[in-house]
Amino acid sequence: MSGNDSTVLRVAGRPVGRYVVRPELPARLSPRPYLHPVTTLAGTAVTELSPADHAHHLGVGVAVPDVEGHNFWGGRTFVRDRGPTELDNHGSQRHTAFQLRDPDGFVQELRWVAAPGELLRERRTVAATALTDRAWALDLTFSLTNVTAAPLSLGSPATNGRPGAAYGGFFWRARKEEAAPDVFTAGAEGEEAVHGRRADWLALAGSTWTLVFAGATEPTRRDPWFVRTAEYPGVGSSLAHDARLPVPPGKTVVRRIVTVVADGRLGRDEAAALVRKAVGP
Repeated sequence: MSGNDSTVLRVAGRPVGRYVVRPELPARLSPRPYLHPVTTLAGTAVTELSPADHAHHLGVGVAVPDVEGHNFWGGRTFVRDRGPTELDNHGSQRHTAFQLRDPDGFVQELRWVAAPGELLRERRTVAATALTDRAWALDLTFSLTNVTAAPLSLGSPATNGRPGAAYGGFFWRARKEEAAPDVFTAGAEGEEAVHGRRADWLALAGSTWTLVFAGATEPTRRDPWFVRTAEYPGVGSSLAHDARLPVPPGKTVVRRIVTVVADGRLGRDEAAALVRKAVGP
């Protein structure tokens, strides 16, 4: 582990990810903790930070573009009948404390703060575990509790009128290479076939690496996948796909995503086997 501002995740003593706790970022990027770089066991980076195409894409983390009108994603806000619009509505996720901090993971308390004050309290649990000599798993759970006296709801550009843009929740900005990565599930292949659909797991295969994302709870598996490969490589799990997600006062939304980080290009059988090992049958 290093100082207060970042933590290094290790698998069997080998560094596989740096978690930046208190990033110094402009308000427009919706400052929040993130994992970057994340690497395979062989050391290949599989994340990007503030790439030229989307400066607000910050490695691996949790981001929501619309929390009762406040932008915790970064960048422009999609406004119905106006499109992407620059608004002064950005929130930030602020580190409160670590309940646990070990070389292979941590439990963190966060405050989601915007102009009205604190809207959500989050508990984030991250664990790194070895699977094989070529693969490890990043297990991330987030619990968002409405700490206000009023109902809140979580939205996305899709619920605000932009079809196909239901991003918001867990999001992984992957490494951009000369060729777009392949993407597949147990029963489908290609961005058009997997984007916006539910699947127990989804694999993104680059030149020398593969990421396999799996919902590890039933509510998480009900969330469709947000997938980009042609424009940029990124995968998320959509909290607000068809409709806004209500969070009444005092209530909590919980999601858990396990990501297999593997060297080499995996096929369907290999991907499924590693998910079973990481998540269970």
